[in-house]
Amino acid sequence: MTKIKFSRAVIIAVIVGAFGMGGLLEKGAKMGGPVGSIAEFGSSITEMQDHISGLQKNLDTFKKVQSSLTGK
Repeated sequence: MTKIKFSRAVIIAVIVGAFGMGGLLEKGAKMGGPVGSIAEFGSSITEMQDHISGLQKNLDTFKKVQSSLTGK
């Protein structure tokens, strides 16, 4: 049980850290080698999160329109 909680905390910390390092990732992406690759990967994750948020807004709008049309 404790291992599961610790594992989840580590995963959450890694994800939050990746999103919180936006400016550093952009600078790191300009570097070559493994550091640049990791920075590009982090930037890609941030961009994907932005796109997912936009899609979620569109889906919410679609659901509102659908419920208005169907009365559900």
